[in-house]
Amino acid sequence: MNWLAHLFLSECNDEIRLGNLLADLVKGSARQNLNCYLQRGIKCHQAIDVFTDSHVIVHRSKQLISSEYRRFAGILIDIFYDHFLAKNWSVYSNVPLEEFTGHIYESFQAYQGDIPTGVRKLIACMAAEDWLAGYRSLIGVEKTLERISNRLLSRFNKSFDLQYAMKELTTHYNSLQNDFLEFFPELQDYARDWRLGARD
Repeated sequence: MNWLAHLFLSECNDEIRLGNLLADLVKGSARQNLNCYLQRGIKCHQAIDVFTDSHVIVHRSKQLISSEYRRFAGILIDIFYDHFLAKNWSVYSNVPLEEFTGHIYESFQAYQGDIPTGVRKLIACMAAEDWLAGYRSLIGVEKTLERISNRLLSRFNKSFDLQYAMKELTTHYNSLQNDFLEFFPELQDYARDWRLGARD
């Protein structure tokens, strides 16, 4: 799952939610400097990733991705599933999507704890461009893929044009949405049990 789902499935605590985001942004020994709430958020993110990556329904979705983009199937399905979460938001939450994401942006930008400067800049950009609610539209999904392409370029110094992988979503839209609708309640149950300490 991508960031919208991770934040939604997190405990209702601003620091733990921020930790869920930091799991993708702070690596290695730098995590040791984060407080216990941020680290719990990271652990929640990791647990959700392990459950998701090993699930048969998610594997089925990945098999729909063509060989051209199969290397990035995990990334693509994470983003596509966030699209379906945003699109079907009212099924899973009584809080409107814009209200939820607005609180996320406000609380993250107001956070006074010690986090890397680069993370603060990313959060400001996320809020200004409304990345989270943007998942709801196909244009928002395409912009997300473009951002990830740029991130991969800076990391590997090689061009990745993932925005063109939109055809993977549009071609298999109904099948992918059905997979998500079947999978997400199971993920909600898993995340709830993890928060309650019933899962590792």
